[in-house]
Amino acid sequence: MRWAPDARGRLERAAFELFTEQGYSATTVPQITARAGLTTRTFFRYFADKREVIFGGDEIPETAAHLIRTAPPEMEPPAVLRLVLDHVATTRFQGPREQTAAWRHMVNTDDSLRDRDARKRDDLVRAGRAAFIERGESPLSATLFAEVGALVFHVALDAWLAEAQPRPLRDVVSDILALLLVRRPGDTDPRASEDPQAPDPATTRDDTGHTVTPSCQDHRRERPNPAPISAQPGGERPG
Repeated sequence: MRWAPDARGRLERAAFELFTEQGYSATTVPQITARAGLTTRTFFRYFADKREVIFGGDEIPETAAHLIRTAPPEMEPPAVLRLVLDHVATTRFQGPREQTAAWRHMVNTDDSLRDRDARKRDDLVRAGRAAFIERGESPLSATLFAEVGALVFHVALDAWLAEAQPRPLRDVVSDILALLLVRRPGDTDPRASEDPQAPDPATTRDDTGHTVTPSCQDHRRERPNPAPISAQPGGERPG
């Protein structure tokens, strides 16, 4: 059996038209396929349900994981994140901003879509984490960079939709990354104000001038003073 040309794109366009005209909840899969001139069997070849039309299936997590794994080995994780986010921004969000705004509005006003959105974010983090581990990052480091990537993507997307003067999403992503990864002029390391000659508050010196910790002091205070030799059993001083 021959597949219909651009079947996925036709289904996506038909679904979004119907979502806009009559709302997400009122739209059914048979209505989507009828509008696209395709069968329900074709629909389920591409999407598990109508929610996946909105979220694009597993395409973004799989793409992100592939880009992370295949990035040059010498590339540092922040640069890998920039590579992935730039690719997603330029390939997935090239269309009119109004369509993306309508998509986000649908997600934010429907409980089932918000739940699926949260799950998709988790899928993205898990895929990114696994790919960073394959690159040799520790599990903790991989989790951190994967979480940061997902956070930057969602924050940049909302900021992009809120801007009065539209500009490419990749530029907004770059701005968000700069806020996270670049120290701004005038910022100082709070540790730099510490006096390097100041004594460590966790240590002090005893009567002999030796450095001891509070735990050592407590131990010394708690240790009972030995009784005079003369007071010990059989403790006469040697003549």
